[in-house]
Amino acid sequence: MIIRDYLKEVRGFSKRMIKVVKFDGGGIIVNDTPVTVRFHLKAGDCLEILLPEEVRGSFMKTEDIDLTIVYEDDDVLVLEKPPGIATIPSLHHPSGTIANGLLGYYEKKNIQYTIHVVTRLDRDTSGLLLIAKHRYSHSLLSRDQRNGLVNRSYYAMIEGKLTQKEGTIDAPIGRDPTSIIQRKVTADGKHAVTHYQVELENSSYTLVHVKLETGRTHQIRVHFAFIKHPLVGDSLYGGMTETLNRQALHCKSLSFTHPTTNERLTFHSKLPDDISRLL
Repeated sequence: MIIRDYLKEVRGFSKRMIKVVKFDGGGIIVNDTPVTVRFHLKAGDCLEILLPEEVRGSFMKTEDIDLTIVYEDDDVLVLEKPPGIATIPSLHHPSGTIANGLLGYYEKKNIQYTIHVVTRLDRDTSGLLLIAKHRYSHSLLSRDQRNGLVNRSYYAMIEGKLTQKEGTIDAPIGRDPTSIIQRKVTADGKHAVTHYQVELENSSYTLVHVKLETGRTHQIRVHFAFIKHPLVGDSLYGGMTETLNRQALHCKSLSFTHPTTNERLTFHSKLPDDISRLL
């Protein structure tokens, strides 16, 4: 095979990634000799792909923030994200985010990469978060995510009791025209499917185990509000905040195929105290 075909068909390089290597300061080396993507590989060759140096955005501030790292290797990081901290900077939260803390961690460890978030969580959602350490692992994990191979499940504490202890919410979700951030179930929205199973319940609340078939913005929050059981603490979608000042949503499990070893990795996280005490 020529190198271009090998990279695309065997190693999962996108056309964009190959262009980055060719034109943005990367390199292709076979047996210590620079070559082009048209070089024909043969058994026993040693192929090295040099990725260009990653440039961090000028708006990204390096900060010293405590991070709970569940797993780390040369290609990926899995973090336990607490509630109340944004994943990446925004207009309203330009600093104090997971991304800012990661840059600080990278600087301490002399890791010359920028931030590549694979599975983002809302500011007040807690739980497992997947980070790619460099652009190659990010491209592979993003591809897997589009193909439904990066799997997450959640704990959600909702108001009231469900008549059906196990079920599926199939309702399209789109933007709410009255808000820049809010979503709603609407006939012209995007296909959205949420599966749930009741774990525990009391007279006021129900803990449900949730799996997403699709990944729309605020999907779990919108779907349970739609069936009149909003998440506890979710003021944006009608949840009561007297007992909890954030939406009761926690990413409890994360499963993905490692981008270079092809090993299937699975991680679990226990229900945080602020949600569990409601039961």
